[in-house]
Amino acid sequence: MATPADQRLLELLAKWLTSLELHAKYCSLDDGSYARIQPWPEHQRPSRWIIDLARQKTLALQTQIQERIKMGDAKFSDALELMAFLANLVGSEHIERFIPLAEPANERAPGLEPPDEETQEVPVDAATGTREMPRFIGTKPHQPPPVGTATVARTERRSGASASKLAAAPAQQPGAAQTQPASPAGPPAPVHGGMGPSDQAREQVIADAARLVQWGRKWYELAELIASMADRPHLTDVRRILKDNKSVIDERAGRIAGR
Repeated sequence: MATPADQRLLELLAKWLTSLELHAKYCSLDDGSYARIQPWPEHQRPSRWIIDLARQKTLALQTQIQERIKMGDAKFSDALELMAFLANLVGSEHIERFIPLAEPANERAPGLEPPDEETQEVPVDAATGTREMPRFIGTKPHQPPPVGTATVARTERRSGASASKLAAAPAQQPGAAQTQPASPAGPPAPVHGGMGPSDQAREQVIADAARLVQWGRKWYELAELIASMADRPHLTDVRRILKDNKSVIDERAGRIAGR
């Protein structure tokens, strides 16, 4: 007989499966339609293979719970609930690469324009309880700082001081050696990848590649998949790491598959 904990977990898994079915349907939408189809929290759009993997693992867990119910195990679901509670309380970190919950009742037609800003309900982030302002397609994500900020004021003061010094400097005699004034902007910014990825980043790329190969991903897919993950090196650096460590990655993928 199913315990209350069994029923809660089975209802939650059924809700997740419904959400994953919707995500699989949304894979055919363009980015603009996907952004409007549900009141999403901030996240990175999941790819199809991630959705399929999540559905596979959800079905496997659902099967295990049902088998434990038939065996009369009344503690299995309680243990899962405790583990989920502790993972969220002490083990989780803030990430953006997750599959947000999609509900049929919240689905919007992709072709409809977003409602007026004055009447639109502001979505609430379920994880933090904070309200997020709506985002519309065409809005520039990064706006330049307005005129009058402290940064602009300091820049104007430095420019004004430099102009005053140049005006007060005596004119040089013809034939005198001319010197280039020092630039107030300081040394140029370093070019990306000048020092190369760190040893920790290189090891993370190798581990990601071994895991993806074990999951059945093709070699030519690895660079873009890994570079799209959070806190990973630039695509150029990822390709170089994969090229230099192909034999190591193949060996690790074989060890993972053999466990």
